[in-house]
Amino acid sequence: MKTLKYLVEKEFKQILRNPMIPKMIVFYPILVLLIFPWAINFEVKNIKVNIVDQSRSPYSQRLTNKINASAYFILNDVTDSYESSMKDMENDRCDIILVIPPSFDESLVKEQKAEISLVANAVNTNQGLLGSNYLTEIINDFASDLRYEIKPVLKVQQAQSLEIVPRYRYNETLDYKTFMLPAFIVLMITLICGILPSLNVVLEKEIGTIHQINTTPVTKLNFILAKVIPYWIIGIIILTISIFMVWIIYGLFPSGSILALYLSSIIFIVGVTALGIVISNYSDTLQQSMFIVLFFILIIILLSGMFTPVSSMPVWAQTIAYINPLTHFIEIMRLIYLKANSFIDLLRPMAILLAFAAVFNGWAVLSYKKSN
Repeated sequence: MKTLKYLVEKEFKQILRNPMIPKMIVFYPILVLLIFPWAINFEVKNIKVNIVDQSRSPYSQRLTNKINASAYFILNDVTDSYESSMKDMENDRCDIILVIPPSFDESLVKEQKAEISLVANAVNTNQGLLGSNYLTEIINDFASDLRYEIKPVLKVQQAQSLEIVPRYRYNETLDYKTFMLPAFIVLMITLICGILPSLNVVLEKEIGTIHQINTTPVTKLNFILAKVIPYWIIGIIILTISIFMVWIIYGLFPSGSILALYLSSIIFIVGVTALGIVISNYSDTLQQSMFIVLFFILIIILLSGMFTPVSSMPVWAQTIAYINPLTHFIEIMRLIYLKANSFIDLLRPMAILLAFAAVFNGWAVLSYKKSN
């Protein structure tokens, strides 16, 4: 134990000798939580709309005003020329074109129905799909309002109305930041506790100090523990700072057990630091280690369900996501933060994280080659 204590003390001195690392521990979570939730947002807003109004009637004007009043759309132009609107779309000045035919009012009054055309720019498929869906909802709401005005009073009285009142659980304001903030905490822990340990052993290989350690009776287990323990502590500090910052800035505090949150975080930190050590054990240079760790970190982040649901991925990607520890840690964080799930509900993802930590810590010890 004395040997391990001195080795850990050496690692902390080596970390603190680098002025950047202490600053990263404090300022990195603050900057990420201040910038990322506002910048990385998959909500589609400010969709530029051109309305080709060939009717120029009271009803078409009402529909135009209703679209203009929406927070999701920017009314770019109202014209009667479809060709000019298509030129705007080609030049990225408009995202959606709504075409109102000349017979719009007449069809509504006489036939109680009218056809309109919607053209969406699908270069950005997400914006094209969601924008057209939003606009369809507005048009349906407009049609619902007109139904009671155009139809005779008797028919309206006889018609049965159905009102749907949605209830949003766990994120009642539908704020995308609330959904993403737990994932950003996971992202910070992964980057700090995954990348920095991967550079540790390689750095000692490059400067030659590892040869001095190899000539000592220090066991492989003690050597690896000394390398990872400081980053376990750093990970807990980053987690604590992040929880506090999310609470202070966004008013979001874990709805579930803080104990379960810290326990699952510790298991994940133990596993992801071991992954960094495994990479450094197989790397001979700092550049090689950086390339490999960024390759793996990028894969586990993109295939974790952080930005897109795992269920929407192809089968092969879902398989990778299932063995990806980040997937299960993000699931735990969102369950604790938003749904206040009980400890029993978290047993399955926590067991997977525990298996991941056990495998990679064992691998880290076995893959370290101690040569005299």
